[in-house]
Formats: sequence, structure tokens, C-alpha cells
Amino acid sequence: MRIRMGMVGGGAGAFIGDVHRRAAALDGQIELVCGAFSRSAENSSETGKSLFLDPERAYGSWQEMLGRERQRSSEQRMELVSIVTPNDVHLPVARAALEAGFHVISDKPATRDLSEALELKSVIESADGLYALTHTYLGYPLVKEARDLVAQGELGILRKIYVEYPQGWLSTLLEATGQKQADWRTDPERSGPSGCMGDIGTHAATLAEYIAGDLIAEVCADLTIFVEGRKLDDDGAVLFRTEGGAKGVLTASQVCSGEENNLNIRVYGELGGLEWHQQEPNTLWLKRQGEPARRLRAGVDQGYLSAAAHAHMRTPSGHPEGYFEAFANIYRNFAYAIAAHEAGETHDPLHDYPTIDEGVSGLAFIDAIIRNDRSGEKWTKVSRD
Repeated sequence: MRIRMGMVGGGAGAFIGDVHRRAAALDGQIELVCGAFSRSAENSSETGKSLFLDPERAYGSWQEMLGRERQRSSEQRMELVSIVTPNDVHLPVARAALEAGFHVISDKPATRDLSEALELKSVIESADGLYALTHTYLGYPLVKEARDLVAQGELGILRKIYVEYPQGWLSTLLEATGQKQADWRTDPERSGPSGCMGDIGTHAATLAEYIAGDLIAEVCADLTIFVEGRKLDDDGAVLFRTEGGAKGVLTASQVCSGEENNLNIRVYGELGGLEWHQQEPNTLWLKRQGEPARRLRAGVDQGYLSAAAHAHMRTPSGHPEGYFEAFANIYRNFAYAIAAHEAGETHDPLHDYPTIDEGVSGLAFIDAIIRNDRSGEKWTKVSRD
């Protein structure tokens, strides 16, 4: 049976809501049955119509959706709530949904700031429902391969990590034009205490921690607002040290004019290195001193790839799988986890997905770099509690 999903946010004109819906539907594990798609009841109703939902299940508010769905029979009510709103709504919806007995999958970040994330973690630990966070880039097959190669010791002890995420879309004061994405992402009340680093710097940090299998322990940060009139950082650079002893450099910027979504990472150990680029995600470079670099390619016919990579591919080599498929891997894996949970079975860790732990870690990183940037100290410890 497919898992029945309701959505909060993602009304007409919202980019990320449509991405979530497509990702959830890709593998046939999840069915959208209801939603509170907008603060506007009219927008929510129109969105429901466009998605061919029962008109009675396009709700005027998320509170109404939770209340009325709980009253439905177990064969009809939604089981999973997808949260695709601006950051300020993540905590109240997730908390209410979990306390009402529903599972939750949320767009990242988990909440606006670390204190809210720790509050949400406490709710999750007390609830019966499961929680997932859509850190999209962790769903790519060759990111899984990179993580596996590091875990298997192919690089030896890690020494250096370089990760960067340059964009150019906020090179001007776009928020002053009424552009909705720019408006809320640069608003401290809705987005949280950091702009660029909170939005995409957390992607870079989480990717580094995931591939390395190690957590960032200390940071030395420089945050900047380049565009006059902007309230939150639009550029940042961070030196970091991991708990395992690796040293890294992380940069993220939304004012690199001409850049699209150029997330990339290089990881080096005593025996070799890895390099992966999000804009060409089906290639992973494996490098060893004194040898030609080896190009690893995604594809179900590439027998040399790990079980982790194969579990997250759908097509033969030469047929690109990208952003939607990576997103879908998180939804599918979470669907597997929900099914196992409901059956009282153990979920297969091969089908992993980001949880509140990644959410807390990302916001602890943001908390630490903000404290460091505002202080006179060279290094600031990352506290996750």
C-alpha cells in the first residue's frame, strides 16, 4: 500500500513544493491525498484542484488539515506530513504533526535556529512517528559511493576537505523587487539568523560531514553582507576542523555573479582523494598519487560501484539521473522506513535518509560560525546540545 501524504505549503507558484511532489511520486511509494498549500484558503483550494485532489481535502490551514485528517478512518487518513514552507513554520507544524501521530518529512533546515532544532529533537524522541529532512544532495548515488569509499578506508586517514557552494542569484537586492524566494530567505524573522550560510552553507557542511563520516568540531568564520540594504549574510568563508582531525575550507556565496548551483567537494586522505560536482553529478573522480585519475560513473550497469550507490540508481550509464532523482531517493527511503516501522520491522540502513541529527548538526554549525564571526576568538567549538 502506498503511504498517504499531506503537504503544508507548496501552493501555486512555489518552486520547492512542486519538487517535493514530483520526488515523492517518482517511485510509486507515496500518494498525495491532501494539503494546506497556502496561507490563502483560495490559493490552497486552487492548488488542490490543479492536483486533482478531493476538494474537501484542500484545507485552509495546516491546523485544519491535522484536525480533520485525524478524524478520518485509518484506511483514509494521511500518514505522512510534508513541510515545504519558509523556515519559521517548520517547528510548529512538525511538532503538531508528530504529537498528532503523523510521520514528518521536512524541507531543510529543520527549523530557524539551533534552539528550535533541539526543541524539535526532543519532540521527535518522545513521538511514535518518524522524521526525515530533505538534504537533497545526500541522495545522489555517487555521493553514496564517495561516503562508502571513505568508510572502507580507500583514502586512508582524512586530512583535507574543500567544499564550496557559489550561487549568483542574490547579486542584487532582489528582495526589494517582491520576488518571493528572495523576500523570505533574506528576512531574519522567517529565515533565521543567517542568510547565505543558513540556506546553502548548511548544504556544504552537511555534505562534507556525510562523505567524511565525521563531524565539524571547530570553526573560524568570516561572514559578509555585500549587497547594501540586505539584512543577512550573502557570502561566507569558514576554516574548520573535524572531530577526526581533518582540516577543511568551506565557502558559500549567493553573490558570485554568473554562478548557478556550483556545489562541489574535494576530500583528501593519506592514500588518495575524491572530487564530485553537483552540476555534473554522475561522475566521481578517484585520485591517487602517481596514477591517472579514475573517473567513476553512475549507472546500474557499473558493477564496480558499491551496494550503497546501486541502491540509489535507476538507469544504465549514460542516462543522467539528477536533482529530482536524488530528492526522490530520500522520499523513497523514508517510505521504506515508515513501512518497516508500521510493520514492527528493522529498516535496512542501506536505504538511509537525513534525520533530525543532520538538522541539529547543520544549525549547530550556523550557530558556531555566527558566534565566531561576532567574537574576537580564532576558533569556536560547535555545540550540538
